[in-house]
Amino acid sequence: MADNRDIFLVVNSVDELGGLTKWAHDIAHLFTARGHRVTMIGVEPATDFRDYGKDLPFAKHTLHAEKLPRRHKVSGLAALNPGHARQVRRREQLFAGGVAKLNALLRTGGPGAVVIAAQVWAAEWVVAADTTGMHVIGMSHESWAACRASSRFNRVLKYYGDMDMHLSLTEADADAWARSGMSNVGAMPNPLMTVPHTRPTLDEKTLVTLGRLNHEKGMDLLLEAWAPVAARYPDWQLKVFGAGPDEQNLRTEARELGLDDTAIFQGTTTDIDGALSAASIYVLPSRAEGFPIAVMEAMAYGLPTVAFDCAPGIRELIEDEVSGGLVVTAGNVPGFTAGIERLIEDRELRAKLGSAGRESVQRFSPDSVVDRWEAVFTLLDR
Repeated sequence: MADNRDIFLVVNSVDELGGLTKWAHDIAHLFTARGHRVTMIGVEPATDFRDYGKDLPFAKHTLHAEKLPRRHKVSGLAALNPGHARQVRRREQLFAGGVAKLNALLRTGGPGAVVIAAQVWAAEWVVAADTTGMHVIGMSHESWAACRASSRFNRVLKYYGDMDMHLSLTEADADAWARSGMSNVGAMPNPLMTVPHTRPTLDEKTLVTLGRLNHEKGMDLLLEAWAPVAARYPDWQLKVFGAGPDEQNLRTEARELGLDDTAIFQGTTTDIDGALSAASIYVLPSRAEGFPIAVMEAMAYGLPTVAFDCAPGIRELIEDEVSGGLVVTAGNVPGFTAGIERLIEDRELRAKLGSAGRESVQRFSPDSVVDRWEAVFTLLDR
């Protein structure tokens, strides 16, 4: 119906530090390169700001100038408190104002326009807006299992159930959503945006990981797994790039394990090439993931990965002991330690898994993923 269409990409924040917002900017660039007119819309300002660049080829808007008051479950006499009632009314007024601003943006869309709610919280605004004549897609950027264990699960069923399509990151997750009663499911992987400038030699005695320092990313499990390795292989080092709310607790844990926290925690970096090319092993200790871009980047560099089997996206990327690295049962810290030591001791295995992974990950090239998006748009036009 529309070769060059308007695409409205709605997220929690357009400038948030994190993988989801990075994905949103990446896919916005790719859609724009195909000739589509992209508008990225955030609900509220970022908590942890990241500068994604100036002079972007797409428009960015934020619906609310300040953070919205959060909802809190209140029962009994507290629910009758006049202050609580005023807060509820105030939030409803702010929400209505945000929806009105979203409607004004959506009215600029032409025939075949698409609205993509990339996060379920942002989907609340999309569902309340007037999307008549538009295709509306909801996305889950986490595994079904991770969502099922959170408060987001019922909201996904509520807000995504009546959309034209609900896209997960893997076919396995889409199947799980279908078993949960959703009939509009599909799968859409993340695109591989990384083009290595410097290939690792795989001779550097360094392990690396990049990610938020929070509970979900499992850095505490990594420290526990690394401590015995550091004692047995003192010439090897672990470098963790990232920041987050758990940093001080993680530094304390590292010191209690006899590790040098100042050597391990490197802070944030924009030099992904430098971080990955100077390592020989990548580690992903996450408790939950979707379709981890960090592992895709490591594979593009030919780095073998040791990862917990925390989501179908891990198994989609890494074929254990064949391509991309080693997959360890989720939460099995001794197994994670053993995986690290196996790669430390066997350079030939590092090279084999890294090389196979580098070839395998190319199936998620930007062109191939955008082609899949175009196929979805065409399907919805029918």
